[in-house]
Amino acid sequence: MTNQDESQQRRRFYSRPRVCQFCTDPSIKIDYKQFDAMHRFITEEGKIRPRRQTGTCAKHQRQLAKAIKRARHVALLPFTGEVLR
Repeated sequence: MTNQDESQQRRRFYSRPRVCQFCTDPSIKIDYKQFDAMHRFITEEGKIRPRRQTGTCAKHQRQLAKAIKRARHVALLPFTGEVLR
């Protein structure tokens, strides 16, 4: 093995701990009518992204999930992805 191959094997990925954006900036409100802002928290299939991907705390993830479900119910957000085949 060359020196470069050894350094690539030893290198590990360390993720930076995410900070909840709703906790850091209290002026951001979670509202089901802001469906444009909620697209970041939904996958392409229409599923709600988990906390470990979005970095939200448990309290705000529950509020976010409730707001997304309300927006789906009043047809502001789709229940499924854009195109189903």
